[in-house]
Amino acid sequence: MIGRRRSRIPLPPPEHANRARSNDKIRAPSVRLIDQNGQQVGVVTIADALSRAAQAGLDLVEVAPEAKPPVCRIQDYSKHIFEQQKKERQAKSHAHRSDTKEVRLRPGTGDGDLEIKARHAREFLLEGHKVGILLQFRGREMSHRELGIEMIRKFTGLLADVGKLEQEPRQEGKRMHALISPTAAAAAAALAAAAVAKKPAAPEDAAPAAPVPAAAQ
Repeated sequence: MIGRRRSRIPLPPPEHANRARSNDKIRAPSVRLIDQNGQQVGVVTIADALSRAAQAGLDLVEVAPEAKPPVCRIQDYSKHIFEQQKKERQAKSHAHRSDTKEVRLRPGTGDGDLEIKARHAREFLLEGHKVGILLQFRGREMSHRELGIEMIRKFTGLLADVGKLEQEPRQEGKRMHALISPTAAAAAAALAAAAVAKKPAAPEDAAPAAPVPAAAQ
């Protein structure tokens, strides 16, 4: 009796599956080499590249395996892995910063409250976030869908200089949803602000500049 074939469950790839190949794990017979100083050496045999890396006391790291021939760099492999992990963390951090923020409205939200909510939404958009609008209907408001759309239009109009309506209002039961995304100018401002925040501040104890002597009369 032939037994049933068991279905194979695909196993997740090992953590190192996406890491760059290095040293004797590089399979190409020749590579385009960049030395430890960042200088282009040109196309050399893999044996020559490995010899140069050994003489420099470093590793040969395959940084562009899709190229023909693949591009390899002479560098510290552990440093390369550290830099890759740092880039991945930064990418995840950026994705987290780009989360959608929510603002809640009612068809009868007053002008004062609307301005306060718009001020908060403006801050979110200038930080690079999207703003989701959740408008809640109650009781007889359900029969006046146009009031909800009018309120969302009014709210987005207060943010027209920094945000654009990415998703038109749509109703789901007693709720209406819409989505505002930053304009190109607002997104650029968010990137500029992030760059300034990462820039190291000048040391406070720096010596003052020496006075310029007055020109002789």
